[in-house]
Amino acid sequence: MAEDIVDILVTGGAGQVGRELARTSWPGGVCLYMPTRSELDLGDADAVRALFAATPFKAVINSGAYTAVDKAESEVADAFAANAMGPAILAEVTKAAGIPLVQVSTDYVFDGLGEAHYAESDPVGPLGVYGASKLAGEVAVRTGNPRSVVLRTAWVLSPHRANFLKTMLRLAADRPLVRVVDDQTGSPTSARDIADTLATITLKMIADPEAPTGVYHFVNAGSTTWAGLAREIFTLSAVLGGPSAEVEGITTAQYPTPALRPANSRLSTFKITRDYGVTPRPWQDAVAEIVAELHQEPTP
Repeated sequence: MAEDIVDILVTGGAGQVGRELARTSWPGGVCLYMPTRSELDLGDADAVRALFAATPFKAVINSGAYTAVDKAESEVADAFAANAMGPAILAEVTKAAGIPLVQVSTDYVFDGLGEAHYAESDPVGPLGVYGASKLAGEVAVRTGNPRSVVLRTAWVLSPHRANFLKTMLRLAADRPLVRVVDDQTGSPTSARDIADTLATITLKMIADPEAPTGVYHFVNAGSTTWAGLAREIFTLSAVLGGPSAEVEGITTAQYPTPALRPANSRLSTFKITRDYGVTPRPWQDAVAEIVAELHQEPTP
């Protein structure tokens, strides 16, 4: 007997997490539908409804977003259209279809002024437009489709697209010294590990209508500063014969940006381990895997 097809809609397929979702080892029968922005405009409610009318999706993973944190300060409408209205439409259609929605969110919903790891129940207070737009998306998802999970993550790294790790290796190829912010703390997190976690959540929600819902945090275990992360990247790269540089730690004030960043981006992962059995690996292991992959097959 042929396997039942399990169609899952994935938005943001060209991003770091989306690309890793495509590489995830899904069970037999799972079919990912990953339309480009030109193929599906999440801001077009009629187009989204038409897609759902044509395909019996079993779940949706929304990993797409407007992620230009600094540009968002001057492109407020664009940020909210992608990060709030898009999720609102997905929440509406998934609720009508009776299927779960898994939404990717961010540490930027917090102000970063706390000293402990942030729990899901801690008060939010975004510092800028990007964080505010992602928080609005969370609210839209949670109120629009109660059978949903919001997965907050932070400091995402992968061999794909532009990210801090790849930027550091590029800079090290051209200069002996790199100045990096050393007073912001967080957990470097593999997009591959995020994708695996999203798959775990989504498959459980498809199989069990009573699967846990709500807001969850996922980051790799442990924490460091951006400067500490840069030093680890260069140490790993040097061992493999790749580019390396000395790191000079600087303050946030010495590297001003249009959007403020949380000083503390550490997220507690206790809840997702308890409810979904996901135990994050150390961030150092995740970073080492990415550096090794880039060394073997350089990615533009």
